[in-house]
Amino acid sequence: MPSATPKSSSPRIVLGVAGGIAAYKSVDLLRRLRDADFHVAPVLTPDATRFVGAVTFSALASEPARTSLYGDPTTPIPHTYLGQSADLIVVAPATAHLIARYAMGLADDLLTATLLASKAPVLLCPAMHTEMWEQPSVQENLATLRRRGVLVFEPATGVLAGGDVGAGRMREPEEILELVQRIVRGYRGPLSGKRILITAGGTREPIDPVRVLSNRSSGRQGYALAEVAHRLGAKVTLVSTVNVALALDVVRDIDVITVQSAAQMHEAVMKRLERSDAVIMAAAVSDFTVKPSPEKLKKATGIPELVLEPTRDIVLDLVAKRRSGQVIVAFAAETNDVKEHALAKLRRKNVDLLVVNDVGAPGAGFEHETNEVTLLDRNESSETISLRSKEAVSYEILSRVASLLSQGAS
Repeated sequence: MPSATPKSSSPRIVLGVAGGIAAYKSVDLLRRLRDADFHVAPVLTPDATRFVGAVTFSALASEPARTSLYGDPTTPIPHTYLGQSADLIVVAPATAHLIARYAMGLADDLLTATLLASKAPVLLCPAMHTEMWEQPSVQENLATLRRRGVLVFEPATGVLAGGDVGAGRMREPEEILELVQRIVRGYRGPLSGKRILITAGGTREPIDPVRVLSNRSSGRQGYALAEVAHRLGAKVTLVSTVNVALALDVVRDIDVITVQSAAQMHEAVMKRLERSDAVIMAAAVSDFTVKPSPEKLKKATGIPELVLEPTRDIVLDLVAKRRSGQVIVAFAAETNDVKEHALAKLRRKNVDLLVVNDVGAPGAGFEHETNEVTLLDRNESSETISLRSKEAVSYEILSRVASLLSQGAS
């Protein structure tokens, strides 16, 4: 009889099967998982049994397939037994219906209840028709689950049910097995094992104990980068000028360094450069500072004379002291002649990637929840990321960072 503390030393996989035609592939996946010495406990939704039989899964699995929250005399509370004992939960296929219920936190069958009763990593392998895959509601549900740390193995493009061709075909069992093996070894995304240093917010240069020179940066893009990098498996350090507790859902898992001035940010970043695999300078760092007055300046004493002095160029210092293989990403906020100024900055800074903002464009740049950027690499090739959420922009930027790290950028 199964117990809540299984004795098997093999990694324990809960294989969830939702109701779609791709469920026939799950039989092959189960066989491959068993051949790879995984302990596999199948959980089929009622709709899945319209396509495949529970007896088939029971015959191949490490323990009998389960299809219901109720009626199993050997395991009175099957969802907690399965959820607590799992090293990984794989849902293949994950239908649009299953994804929606999981995102909403419903527990209306054994599979969704098991998902909610577990702290194990979860891998979803979606399968559906192209029109369903492209629906904003489906993509928003997946974005919600990704924010919670769920891994999504996006479907391939190929032949679908009924002879249609398009995106939505579940990944092949051998591909899923390879990813499962990596997840069990600690993989959580393309940045797994990487240390990413990110800056956020606008620096504040003190004029006196009350007033500061600053800019319009809200820090939203830097916060989004930190959250997404964390979801993609990175160990993230965030150097921020803004109250991160109000901005980060995963603040407990990110090393946060609070600074105010450009000089403080310079010190914090340079101190951590050596142990970082990539540095993303998303902060809006002041180009100038002033010598602050020790006391509040009074209007009655007349107009003060503020003498601007240049701040240290953090990006140039990073590039000068980088070690082999490190990736340096800079941002450029421009208002006019954007392309020309961006190319000049790229050549001057010698970074691996420059993220260019036209901060005068509608919905982009400072203080917006959306952004539109152009990515310039060191070969001066460009790619425009159209207007979308700063979270979505972060995925695009970090995808490039992951690629550069895999190539050994410098």
